[in-house]
Amino acid sequence: MNGGDSKDDEEEREQVMSEVHLGCPPGISGPHISRFTICLPSGVESSRFNGLFKEEESCTDQEIRFDEDGDLILPRRRQISRRCFTMKIQHNITSSIPSVGLQVWKAELILSDFVLHKICTSMEFHGIVSLELGAGTGLAGMLLAHAAKTVFLTDHGDQILENCLKNVQLNSGVLNHQKVVYVRELDWTHPWPPKVSSDLATQERFSWSSSELEEVQKASLLLAADVIYSDDLTDALFGILERIMSQGSEKVLYLALEKRYNFSLDDLDVVANGYLNFRSYLKDDSECEGLELGSLPCFMGKCIDVAEIPQYVGGYDRGDDVELWEIRYSKGKL
Repeated sequence: MNGGDSKDDEEEREQVMSEVHLGCPPGISGPHISRFTICLPSGVESSRFNGLFKEEESCTDQEIRFDEDGDLILPRRRQISRRCFTMKIQHNITSSIPSVGLQVWKAELILSDFVLHKICTSMEFHGIVSLELGAGTGLAGMLLAHAAKTVFLTDHGDQILENCLKNVQLNSGVLNHQKVVYVRELDWTHPWPPKVSSDLATQERFSWSSSELEEVQKASLLLAADVIYSDDLTDALFGILERIMSQGSEKVLYLALEKRYNFSLDDLDVVANGYLNFRSYLKDDSECEGLELGSLPCFMGKCIDVAEIPQYVGGYDRGDDVELWEIRYSKGKL
């Protein structure tokens, strides 16, 4: 057995767990369905989605107060009206590292907040074609499907793809988007575009058709969440991004990530796995213009202040280690 096989076996055995799942029932090893409540934040109006957000009342206690003698004044419950809807997401509570797409991660929820805010406050995502890389459970892409013309949810491995398709089916009644969402296999280490099977009898369930590949070439929006956690994966991601973003219409990628710090024997320090490698691929506008007067291709990245994005998805704490990036690709002038 070589070193690579040993590393792969270790990753298959090691179980990891997302912080998002801390409130889930203990002892569950298989799939679990969680309900995520999506609410319009205070101050955000979106009349276009009156049929999606429903009026909902909840009880809340007023703050604790004391009278002049220091005695407790019992608070009265008050009713607060919110406009909400619920998404059902099937996911595993733990998984091996190669199967982390079976879990819901914090970066996916940040990306979902961003997508919801865009479709509620602008027309930027309306009627577009979108491709999500490493879609996992598919939450962000399904939310986008309420405004987009077509959404391709892509990942690698039958188990993750089957789970993603199950989530599309679970939520078809909420967003009525089943006709515009496609769940497809995309291996970042393989050539782009993927091969098309001409024999319908042998065509696999998550393979691409020629008409779908023609459609995805028109994509103007790419999404990705929690795909930065190893250097090898980061290299593969930017490899497929260069192939996709250099073809067809101009595209923008919104990528959400969570920095996870671990002690590295190579660096003898605590580092965020994959993050430095990720940043090494990105340049700002002035750096790209300086590469032989813009003649060389490069990725231009801008970090978005997540504090400016209201929280739509309830039940999670964003923390301080989640980032959202806007990434564009300059093809250069060669």
